[in-house]
Amino acid sequence: MKINANTIKPGMILEYQNGLWTVVKTEHVKPGKGGAFAQVEMKNLVTRTKLNERFRSDDTVERAVLEQRDHSYLYEDGDMLVFMDQANYEQISLSKEWVGEDQVRYLHDGMVVVIEFHDEKAIGMSLPDTVVLEVVETEPTVKGQTASSSYKPAIASNGMRIMIPPFMGTGERIVVSTETGEYMKRAD
Repeated sequence: MKINANTIKPGMILEYQNGLWTVVKTEHVKPGKGGAFAQVEMKNLVTRTKLNERFRSDDTVERAVLEQRDHSYLYEDGDMLVFMDQANYEQISLSKEWVGEDQVRYLHDGMVVVIEFHDEKAIGMSLPDTVVLEVVETEPTVKGQTASSSYKPAIASNGMRIMIPPFMGTGERIVVSTETGEYMKRAD
């Protein structure tokens, strides 16, 4: 789908120079002399290289059409992670390196993730905004310390170190942001 260069926004996926690029940053410039243009910073989805490109306001670019499908995480198979399409039950294996260490640590059996495809090739994956983890190790709760605003270190069920409120103890379930890795609230 062709779009005008003026409509490029961060997060869009473009087909450019025989590759797929995600738009990281855009800046629309109207110089005092000459025509307006868009300065676009892009990152290649395959090679992870960055590119700064200048598009005139009358240029058009090809916006990639992506298909998003829900998949359930099944299991780990060596260096591969196996997911199942929830619509047709087909399984897909993705390498841990491709998924990324920061996302792998949140995966658990049955978790539903969204995998983006372009021409039947997986190009991106997104986790839910939050996950529920259990506190497996922390310092004991000290009576009367609940009014303090400081947090104490804890280890979650996925092995991650996280800061939790001082009144919480081992065995409690917490909600953690998958984007920042920070404690958000106590799980219901």
